[in-house]
Amino acid sequence: MESPEAPDTPVHGLDAINADVAIGEAEAFYPSEEFALPTPRVGQGGRIARSTAFFSAATAASRVAGLAREVVAAGYFGVKGPVSAFTIAFQVPNLVRALFADAALQPAFVPVFTDLVGRRQFKEAFRLASTLLLLITMVLGALTAIFVLAAPVVIPIFAPGFEGHLLDLTVSLSRILFPILILLGISGVVVGILNSYDRFGAFAISPFFWNVTIIIVLVVLEPMFSEKNRIYAYAIGILIGTAVQLAIPAWDLRHTPFRFSWSLDWRHPGVRRVLLLMLPVTISLGLINFNQLINSFFGSLVSEDAPAAIDKAFRLYQLPQGIFSVAIATVLFPTLARFANNGEFVNLRATLANGMRQILFVLLPATAAILALSTPIIRLVYQRGEFQPHETMIVSTALFWFAFSLPTNGVYLLQTRTFFSLQKPWQATALAVIDLVVSAGAAAALYKPFGVGGIVAGTGIGTSAAVFAQAYILRRKFNGLELGRLLSTVTRISIASAALAGVGWVVWDVLDSALGESLPAQIVSLGSGLLAGGLIYFAVAWALRIAELEQILRLLRRRRG
Repeated sequence: MESPEAPDTPVHGLDAINADVAIGEAEAFYPSEEFALPTPRVGQGGRIARSTAFFSAATAASRVAGLAREVVAAGYFGVKGPVSAFTIAFQVPNLVRALFADAALQPAFVPVFTDLVGRRQFKEAFRLASTLLLLITMVLGALTAIFVLAAPVVIPIFAPGFEGHLLDLTVSLSRILFPILILLGISGVVVGILNSYDRFGAFAISPFFWNVTIIIVLVVLEPMFSEKNRIYAYAIGILIGTAVQLAIPAWDLRHTPFRFSWSLDWRHPGVRRVLLLMLPVTISLGLINFNQLINSFFGSLVSEDAPAAIDKAFRLYQLPQGIFSVAIATVLFPTLARFANNGEFVNLRATLANGMRQILFVLLPATAAILALSTPIIRLVYQRGEFQPHETMIVSTALFWFAFSLPTNGVYLLQTRTFFSLQKPWQATALAVIDLVVSAGAAAALYKPFGVGGIVAGTGIGTSAAVFAQAYILRRKFNGLELGRLLSTVTRISIASAALAGVGWVVWDVLDSALGESLPAQIVSLGSGLLAGGLIYFAVAWALRIAELEQILRLLRRRRG
């Protein structure tokens, strides 16, 4: 049965915070690549539609620029030891950023600031924002200073396999990168103020310029460093790019009524409200970044190349996740929240079940394509300059094993949104702990015999455990999850996906053998393989009468009409 259609409903307060956490759980990208859609207000449908369309275009531009950044960096550095040092040096401040800076602060600040502005308590609202800006600068500045001094003690905890020059390089890079914490903390409040006044443009375009700035700085500075120190150009690019990312929305503040004052009213009641709202967000996003550090931790015990190889594969793995599962979960979340608030659990269950089938309809074929073509994908995207064929094999191995967790991670996102719609964020957080613990245990057991593949497989095992735990709880809550229909749909989708993998690989293999490995030839052979596989997937899906394909076709027909 198709899920009932419902109009979009505004998402405010804790619901909005929970939505941002769920997006973060699906998109563990660099800080400037984490987007939250603007929170709609009643009576602003047209404006919000335009803002959302602009956000979508800006997100696409940022994704393209981000991929270009990865390609340029791979061409300069490959996945050798210095890149692994950079990966871990970035992930440590990124973890602290998730706990205290923009990712946790912005969704907690906006509801409190907006509430004060809505009640026309402008002086109090501006005092709150000014206080938070000063507090954040002081607290994060102190944390940065402490870390810079303690880096030689802290970094070895996260890179137990590094020693000598590589460990010293990781420490030095982390000292350069850690100040981004201050910039991102300030950015969380600045962007929150802009969003509260329905100004989303500067925030939406700043990640694009973050990526572009990094590329420019890298190209300009890299030749100025010696061979063994070239990676410093990348770290400096991140720091300058983050400053640009803050400068763009900060400049846009002049179009709002907000005026900064040197007010350090740390006892302001709004400060306490923001800190309380930050708590569940902080824990959830912290767990996400711990997962990335787990991969790098065990990767450092495998080889110097492993942390960077896993990170490079993760960037590509996240593309279908960010494009499809986040979009579906974002669209369905207001409907889930409305049904939950009204106690309409039958409709909520039907919406969740239909959403899971839609996600699997998209992500299972994406999984099949990656499993069949992971090596040519990595070769086309990364293999040039310093990125050598043996590095392609390491990264493609990581991408191959990441593919197995692609469908479960998409379902995990939607089920997490369902817990948020039920106003049970702490239950979702507890389940995220299961994911973290199982992933760490599996990686610890598998990294020695299987290397990079074992570490990445651990991530998939952890996510699967969390999905099954979520499904068990939700099934008891809703007296079922339409699992029979889900199993039938998954079986038919799997058949169509197997056809995609087979046809796609055969077409690629024939063309690759005939055309060779030049860049145009790779584009033709891989593109033709993916296109042929996609066509056969939709043909088989149509023949097997998979309902989710019919839903998509009806939606497209309505939009054309």
